[in-house]
Amino acid sequence: MSALPAPGRRADEPAIAPAPSPVPSPSPGLRASAPAPRGSALGRAARLAAVAAAFGLAVALRIPLCPFALITRHPCPGCGLTRAALALATGDLHEALHLHPLVIPVVPVVALVLLQGSYNYVRHGRWYTFAFQQTRWITLGSIVLAVAMIAVWFVRFFGLFGGPVPV
Repeated sequence: MSALPAPGRRADEPAIAPAPSPVPSPSPGLRASAPAPRGSALGRAARLAAVAAAFGLAVALRIPLCPFALITRHPCPGCGLTRAALALATGDLHEALHLHPLVIPVVPVVALVLLQGSYNYVRHGRWYTFAFQQTRWITLGSIVLAVAMIAVWFVRFFGLFGGPVPV
């Protein structure tokens, strides 16, 4: 029994198997699906509240939180920022700027990242913020802020900008 030619093909023309289609590669913007969040949103909110309460208690009891300062007994680039943020929250701008001159740009950025990350953790079970996006402005802003923090840290060792900050 002879095989019938495929439609649109002559009988004397050899049958060619179609080339396998390439497996589509995932788009760079797509990520692998995340694991299902653990627990309920209420449970995640309670865990977040417990961490915030522990942090607040450590700050209230003046327990040192900076591992760099604990190990080296020298201030880190961010030393003074927690105290500066607390001074800023109470309205004492002069004291806040004395404790860390970059309190004005750093504290709002850190607060925004913490608030957005906390919301996403409670709502979706994952900690992610705009800071994880690889955009030119976020990367450039992060680099500028890091360079400024290190520069201020360096000049504070020589007594400028209210330094050195007590550890």
